[in-house]
Amino acid sequence: MLRSMSPLRYMYLDLNSFFASVEQQRAPSLRGCPVAVIPTETEATCAIAASYEAKAYGIKTGTMIYEARRLCPDLICVLGNHEHYRDYHDRIKDEIDRHIPIFRTESIDEFSCQLQGRECTDDGARDLAQRIKRGIANNPDLGEHIRCSIGFSTNRFLAKTATNLHKPDGLEILRHEELVARTRHWTLDKLTGIGRNMHRRLLRAGVGDIDTLYHLPPRRLRHIWGSVEGERFWHKLHGEELPSFETERRTVGHSHVLAPEFRPPDQAWLVAERLTLKAGTRLRRLGYLAGMMHLSIRLEHGPKLSADIKFSAVRDSLMLNRHLSTLWQRLMPRVTPDMRVKKISISLWHLTREDQVQMDMFDRSTAAPVARRREELSTAMDNLNRRFGRDTVVMGYLPSRSHQFSGTKIAFTRIPDKEEFYE
Repeated sequence: MLRSMSPLRYMYLDLNSFFASVEQQRAPSLRGCPVAVIPTETEATCAIAASYEAKAYGIKTGTMIYEARRLCPDLICVLGNHEHYRDYHDRIKDEIDRHIPIFRTESIDEFSCQLQGRECTDDGARDLAQRIKRGIANNPDLGEHIRCSIGFSTNRFLAKTATNLHKPDGLEILRHEELVARTRHWTLDKLTGIGRNMHRRLLRAGVGDIDTLYHLPPRRLRHIWGSVEGERFWHKLHGEELPSFETERRTVGHSHVLAPEFRPPDQAWLVAERLTLKAGTRLRRLGYLAGMMHLSIRLEHGPKLSADIKFSAVRDSLMLNRHLSTLWQRLMPRVTPDMRVKKISISLWHLTREDQVQMDMFDRSTAAPVARRREELSTAMDNLNRRFGRDTVVMGYLPSRSHQFSGTKIAFTRIPDKEEFYE
């Protein structure tokens, strides 16, 4: 009866401990070992991924390495190689496409697919999942250490929820009528879309478990959320697939947690320059100009400092670096020589597409030709780095110095384009 009420419509695939699994697949010596993937080679950093062997000791994403070693003295730390993770992501996409078209790439380690025909039945869904799992394990470009949990339901939200019922290597079907019974032991924040702050808000509203949440009327959730998103959450919780809206790009930027040797302010400046150069290259590749820059600096033992500056729309690296220098000089009086910079973030705002910029036909000043020359120089640098390798040409420091902090990093919510690894 339940099956006729809630036919399966979506499959969700979640790669298990993706970064750590890639490292174990690439290096047989790591298989079966507790592994933490780290962004920099220092005990003062945190794990950006942990293998299931490490998770058994309580180590997870965000665990500080000095704490992780206390929990597991045999922990093996591996410096993350994000170009490899992007490469494996593409190989996995190709393998999934052999069995079913990908509806949406949700993140670096998650994909959703729409079901058709026999795939909408329980037997057909299980058969599809097993074929994908075997395909990944037997693919010579992937391997059996790349495991995934696959979930099926009437919408993407519940299909994703199903993947969390069994990890690693799970295969689960979940209908909304079964949600409360099968997640009764969960805390509310295990549901996608309920973060720490929303969890607190729900608890203050007297909603302490999934059973209570599920049976609230949609208007009540709208009131708790303080927006229509609460009502949208109710519909997703009850198995409805809501249309998603494409958002226009609002910002281009990069951030970096600094290795210890780059944390003195004079060395941190080199990282800020490199992040700005990288953001400018990406800005040009995407076909945008920016009219505002935001600089954020987080100190090791101190406050977070930030400043921004507005300017006429530009995209050349020379002008962007000049604006960075202005922001840096604003913040440095608040940073004493004994302070250390832990993280730097550069964001470019007020984006305008290059085909929407109106040039002044009557501008006879020297500004326009100079701006064109700056853009041509920046584009020439982009082309050299794309052809001969990242940081072949840089500004303000030796190329060999920048390789220590200039590689592209993957956030799970954003997948870098392949070109970014050459920027």
